[in-house]
Amino acid sequence: MFYVYAEFFRNLLTTVKRQIQRTPSVDMRRHVQSTVADESGFTLLEVLLAIALLAIALPILLGLRNFDLDLHARAGELTAATLLAQEKLIETELTGVYPIGEAAGDFSNMPLGSQPPAKPADRGAGYRWKRTIAPTPLELIREVRIQVSWPRGAFVETVEVSTYVVAGLTF
Repeated sequence: MFYVYAEFFRNLLTTVKRQIQRTPSVDMRRHVQSTVADESGFTLLEVLLAIALLAIALPILLGLRNFDLDLHARAGELTAATLLAQEKLIETELTGVYPIGEAAGDFSNMPLGSQPPAKPADRGAGYRWKRTIAPTPLELIREVRIQVSWPRGAFVETVEVSTYVVAGLTF
């Protein structure tokens, strides 16, 4: 993307130089006495155009960087929510009991089958879950849906995972 800006700037400067060279000079003595050293520098117009281009491009590029940081944070939150939903789904499957209805809570408790860490961590701070077990047309099959929600600014984001389980079978 920078190459496109550089190429545009180079073409613009070349065009401006040609226009300046075509216009007759008021002081012909200065034009005749010009040396190679005088022509190798930048004119005031070229410097002003470069500053104007930077004034336009830099805020746009910085805005894109901020947008990228926001997307990165959202991706991290979605990943954490998906892992927490899968954890709750596996916990539900491990219990082996699938009563029809809803249950809700937060992730303050350790999942089944895990050992508490030496240093307690704040697991899933701000994340809440809702488990819905619904019947299906097949009598022994239940649909288990886990929704994980968390606040994000003024909105509440939600991730949902679901699976089907066989209810009433014990091994």
